[in-house]
Amino acid sequence: QVQLVESGGGLVQAGDSLRLYCTASGRSLSTYAMGWFRQTPGKERLFLGGISTSGAKTYYRDYAKGRFTISRDSAKNTVDLQMNSLKPEDTAVYYCAAEEVRFGDYVHISQQYDYWGQGIQVTVSS
Repeated sequence: QVQLVESGGGLVQAGDSLRLYCTASGRSLSTYAMGWFRQTPGKERLFLGGISTSGAKTYYRDYAKGRFTISRDSAKNTVDLQMNSLKPEDTAVYYCAAEEVRFGDYVHISQQYDYWGQGIQVTVSS
């Protein structure tokens, strides 16, 4: 069982940057492909992108390309989501997710992940 915890959310203004962090207490994230999602009320959870176990491979949905960057910090055991040039429409609850990888190094491009964080609110004011 992996317990994921997101941090770094909050209230920012349009145009600002924000970095979200996802960590797991007591477990290394190095054997999990990780993904970031967001969700607004009444809508489906949206896959933003993911990163492979090594961190060498990333994938982003078109709507996340250019402004969002996913990276790993092995020393801190975090998977980060850097968000730049934030817009009010980026307001959402953001989730990180983990998919156990037994072999290979790939990005898990899917709505289905093994483990989820509780989510963290990001609000972008205009």
